[in-house]
Amino acid sequence: MLTVGLTGGIGAGKSEVSRLLVERGAVLIDADRIARDVVAPGTPGLAAVVEAFGPDVLTADGSLDRPRLGSIVFADPDKLALLNSIVHPLVRARSRELESAAAEDAVVVHDVPLLTENGLAPLYDVVVVVDADPATQLDRLVRLRGMTEDDARARMAAQATREQRRAVADIVIDNDVPLDELRARVAEVWDDLVRRARRGGAERARGGTGAGAE
Repeated sequence: MLTVGLTGGIGAGKSEVSRLLVERGAVLIDADRIARDVVAPGTPGLAAVVEAFGPDVLTADGSLDRPRLGSIVFADPDKLALLNSIVHPLVRARSRELESAAAEDAVVVHDVPLLTENGLAPLYDVVVVVDADPATQLDRLVRLRGMTEDDARARMAAQATREQRRAVADIVIDNDVPLDELRARVAEVWDDLVRRARRGGAERARGGTGAGAE
């Protein structure tokens, strides 16, 4: 098995790259989706969030009011740290469960938006960064997601810089290109990942340490 950490700035097109990798055969573990699942109604995670922040963070139907919670935690670093201390261990545990269920020769792609910010690169055999010019990111956020320019700039500024993400990358995928070029680049990366996974399996069979980032 080869574990891949996939990351990129907001608007860089990471979701498209993860979709293309899944088309090729990758097993995708989406940290954002898991983060939503672990605080779904009736879960211990949601109960812990309510205990920490009060019942005002719930909607009328008992689900988490994400905009309300976001307005609380993003204005207070201590409260954000508290929320992360609740959610992140649950996400990690669920991610490990999903990874352990994958086939021995699988390429397991962990889609982790804040991989760089949270210093998670050492957890993966390979880190793939989806990269785009900040002007491209801004245009996508405003034109495709309907954000205001000020909101988009604020979201971008709250993340790691382009240089910080590239510094932890083993592989960089340029997404300032048309879709057909992106698809071709992802195919090249996939072939590389499969080779690494096979080499790691062969090393483990010989008693080695397995595949690692190069």
